[in-house]
Amino acid sequence: MSKPKNTFSSWRRRLAQRAVHAGWAWVQRTGSVTVENPGRLNFRAMGTGTRLAFPLGTVFGEPWIEMGSHCIVGEQVTLTAGLMPGLDMGPDPILRIGDGVVLGRGSHVIADTTVTIGSDCYFGPYVYVTSTNHSYDDPHEPIGKQWPRMEPVEIGPGCWIGTGAVILPGARIGRNVVVAAGAVVRGTVPDHAVVAGAPAKIVRRWTPDGGWRPPLRTPAPIPIPDGITPEQLRALAELDAGAAARLAELDAGEY
Repeated sequence: MSKPKNTFSSWRRRLAQRAVHAGWAWVQRTGSVTVENPGRLNFRAMGTGTRLAFPLGTVFGEPWIEMGSHCIVGEQVTLTAGLMPGLDMGPDPILRIGDGVVLGRGSHVIADTTVTIGSDCYFGPYVYVTSTNHSYDDPHEPIGKQWPRMEPVEIGPGCWIGTGAVILPGARIGRNVVVAAGAVVRGTVPDHAVVAGAPAKIVRRWTPDGGWRPPLRTPAPIPIPDGITPEQLRALAELDAGAAARLAELDAGEY
């Protein structure tokens, strides 16, 4: 025989759940870091519209970190300048992040020497960028106790860095480069390339003379015509397949 539902307990549970969700949303809004509300953080520079989502990851060395305008830094993103907190890194910035950069949740940017991320770069979740690597020259000393090697890292503007990619010390990534998910990048990557694998290799590249080689397997997206308003786009998105086909027939009949 089934037990009667406790309607009062269900109602209280739903109410408590709503209160928890509303409270957590308030904590996220209040705890996020912006130029107007930096909290305990004192970045060397932070542009208008930039926001670090709460909860934050590990952040230190902020006086040597510059962030541009309209950046989005996801939850639990680590941003560090220097090997440890409290070091004097000199007069120049160590970590430079351009305008319009998106750093996905859980990503790490470790700048023990200079790391530069160009404007309009988009990182997926859990990307790891570091300017430092462990050395293992001495076979008798634990690797973690050997002095690390450092090389600057540069990521050009307009890049897309896929989920879980690793950018190693000394990497020089050009403009508008796609780094596939899980790729491990070292060395130089030219402009307009697609790299994948561990270690990452060029799998596709665009040049002014030859276009994409090898050719793209899918057609390029059709750009939105000039003059189309957001309201019109929303109306099109709400059409079902049948209505869209009828509109296409009407449009074809005009020619």
